[in-house]
Amino acid sequence: MGLPLNMSFSNLHAPTVPSGPTTVPVANGGTAHLSFAELQRKKDNIEQELKALGGVLDSHGVDMNTNLLTRDGFPRADIDVSQIRTTRTRIIHLRNDYKDLMAVIEKHLHEHFASLQEDDEPAAVANNDLSTLRDAVPEVLDQPFAKVNTVVDNSPAAAAGLQPGDLIRNFGYVNYSNHDGLRRVAECVQGNEDQNILVKVTRTGGGSRTQELRLTLTPRRNWGGRGLLGCHILPL
Repeated sequence: MGLPLNMSFSNLHAPTVPSGPTTVPVANGGTAHLSFAELQRKKDNIEQELKALGGVLDSHGVDMNTNLLTRDGFPRADIDVSQIRTTRTRIIHLRNDYKDLMAVIEKHLHEHFASLQEDDEPAAVANNDLSTLRDAVPEVLDQPFAKVNTVVDNSPAAAAGLQPGDLIRNFGYVNYSNHDGLRRVAECVQGNEDQNILVKVTRTGGGSRTQELRLTLTPRRNWGGRGLLGCHILPL
């Protein structure tokens, strides 16, 4: 069953979170073998997801500390308590993952600069000039996890350049390993209204020619149709 992203988000399933950590633990060696470029991509993905989850809380008019119970101790009826609790739990997990990941990145940088010193090369790199490290290895293409089924004319999806048949590899921070039945796509869209989302797609043209595209999609209302995107995607 596909995810009709031209629908109102009131009809979409609330984001869900497993009982354990949401990402691979970084303290047990799960990321120790990764290059700096791969660590940086993980960092960027966590930051994007935290931003989107913050947007979900904002849409309910709450934050991490807002009381969800009435004075009598019952769940408040004016907000979606279940979704808010789920979102808060995920934020806590991601914050812990982010802290551990930053420790791994710091260790990686120390080792890198130490090796430069041993080679009598400059050991200092400006904090905002890590492009050489970031691009040290070619980008690894994630496995496609969804396919664009339909795109509505004059919609945000059409403006971004999405076409029926496109295979989605990345939708913001969402990829094959974490899309959770496309629920994370809905979460990403809801938390990034009027913000740019990077969408990486594979497009097959005539003669089996394949293109790898990076598209910028901006979810927005009042474009003339339903929902924030105006497209329908199917899980693979």
